[in-house]
Amino acid sequence: MTEHAVIIDAIRTPMGRGKSGGALSSVHAVELLAGLLSKIVRRNSLDPGIVDDVIVGCVSQASEQSATPGRMALLAADFPVHVPSTTIDRKCGSSQQAIHFAAQAIMAGVQEVVIAGGVESMSRVPMGSARMGGDPFGPSVTARFAPGLVPQGVSAELVASRWGISRAELDNYALRSHRLAANARDLGQFDNEIASVTTPDGTIVADETIRSATSAEGLAELKASFRNDAMTARFPEIDWCVTAGNSSQITDGASVLLVTSERAAARLGLRPRARFVAFDVCGDDPLLMLTAPIPATRRVLARSGLAVDKIAHFEVNEAFACVPLAWQKEIGVDTERLNPRGGAIALGHPLGASGARLMTTMLNALEQTGGRYGLMTMCEAGGMANATIIERLH
Repeated sequence: MTEHAVIIDAIRTPMGRGKSGGALSSVHAVELLAGLLSKIVRRNSLDPGIVDDVIVGCVSQASEQSATPGRMALLAADFPVHVPSTTIDRKCGSSQQAIHFAAQAIMAGVQEVVIAGGVESMSRVPMGSARMGGDPFGPSVTARFAPGLVPQGVSAELVASRWGISRAELDNYALRSHRLAANARDLGQFDNEIASVTTPDGTIVADETIRSATSAEGLAELKASFRNDAMTARFPEIDWCVTAGNSSQITDGASVLLVTSERAAARLGLRPRARFVAFDVCGDDPLLMLTAPIPATRRVLARSGLAVDKIAHFEVNEAFACVPLAWQKEIGVDTERLNPRGGAIALGHPLGASGARLMTTMLNALEQTGGRYGLMTMCEAGGMANATIIERLH
């Protein structure tokens, strides 16, 4: 008999701008994660010694994030030394995959109590640090997809062009993201999910990334970020409309979930907040790179037996505004259910932590609105995507 995996709790740090002087830039990634580990066991009165594993997503596993950050964080949080950890890299979906692995281990009966999440300090370990200047593709991949794969920003331009998404649509979507996130913040809807972070400059309690003053006029003034002569010659059909304003923000942050079996939750006196319904992970065209959330969504809905109209809340990571917009055109979801509290354009995209952050926000939103089912999906470098459906309990 398959054991059900349930979410007991989910928390995250505030999101800090991933640059020198950002709100969290003075905090080591290990410390960001350690604070969350301490809080999630403390607020659930859980003995950390019974945690079977700590599974952590992290993309730039270099420098300060190179020594199995979950292991270092649990030691920093005074967990017993027998508690293990491992690091997952499925690019932007790393912590969503960490959550999948945690739930799947529990469903298989191998483990009972797992903490899964992610961390990324993009101010201290810049994006791309792990590549060390080498060619990550190799000659065979380059030959197969000649004249070669392209950076994600160019893929975003290709997606916008393929789905006929205009610059005005991208900017309007970005403006919506900031407005929704600002509204959620002002109404206190993020309060239950954010764990404050103490820095040398004070305690950070709210997201630094939300720009309430963002305007359509200001967004319209920004230049295309990824246009260059070589790519213009290769893709003459592109209108070049992807800017820093309609893309996700480089961010520092961490997020973790406490996942258990139903039996362990009952034995430990813990109240499950949601259960996992279905999972999927799949690949798609690596040149377009950002389109895999579309087939991943269709596949996870098929696995669950649920129709689109049964899902109360959709989280589609806003790596670029064109990603949820193209997804919406294909899946046919009304705007009100899509990223209703803003997304990575406003809240930031701390790579390895983003999957857990989206899940945390979605869980809290389902509870606050009374929604039953939530679906989240994320595009990932290389043309992949994870998708997850959860059901709110009680």
